[in-house]
Amino acid sequence: MSTIETTERLRELITDYGPRGAAKIRDHICEQGIAFIRQCPFVIIGTLGDYGLEQSPKGGDPGFIEIVDDRTLLIPEYTGNHLAIGLLNILHDPRVSLMLIRPATDEVLRITGTATLLDDRDLCERLGGGGKPATLVIKVEVTRAAFHCVKSARRAGLWDPKSWDGPTRISFGKIYADALSQPELKAPFDQMTDDSDSRLY
Repeated sequence: MSTIETTERLRELITDYGPRGAAKIRDHICEQGIAFIRQCPFVIIGTLGDYGLEQSPKGGDPGFIEIVDDRTLLIPEYTGNHLAIGLLNILHDPRVSLMLIRPATDEVLRITGTATLLDDRDLCERLGGGGKPATLVIKVEVTRAAFHCVKSARRAGLWDPKSWDGPTRISFGKIYADALSQPELKAPFDQMTDDSDSRLY
């Protein structure tokens, strides 16, 4: 098995389209990108921490991400698993990446930039969900933005119901029971997770 260790070899396998191919990468969010974000209910935020790169999903009603301008976004933080891994990472390294996903749309919007955590009562109220204020707000200042083409989503049949096998149930009770070597924890932890999952905000 041979490994790829040089840019030259990589570019022998994947053609570099040069300036024309890179023209879609902008230092701001384009008009179509702004329209996409206004309809987008889901984003995955990438951060950098002690254990490497981490990804954290964030979701809300379509348009839950506020667009300040074409270089600034505000993402509300709602209740989650309380680990705050991505948020802690931002405190130590503000660099972030965003992958914004809109159901039934094969294109994905990719953004990189720097993030700041905001603790502002009025802002949290404005960006709240489910009748509750946001816990805090992630401000992202954009440095690069581009749409990713449709090929990956279409190969996966991501939005084609015929390709779906049905939902998979993940037992967090089993995860905790196995990690702590306490099998008796499975049932109560599953019940606790079900109760928590019913409270989205």
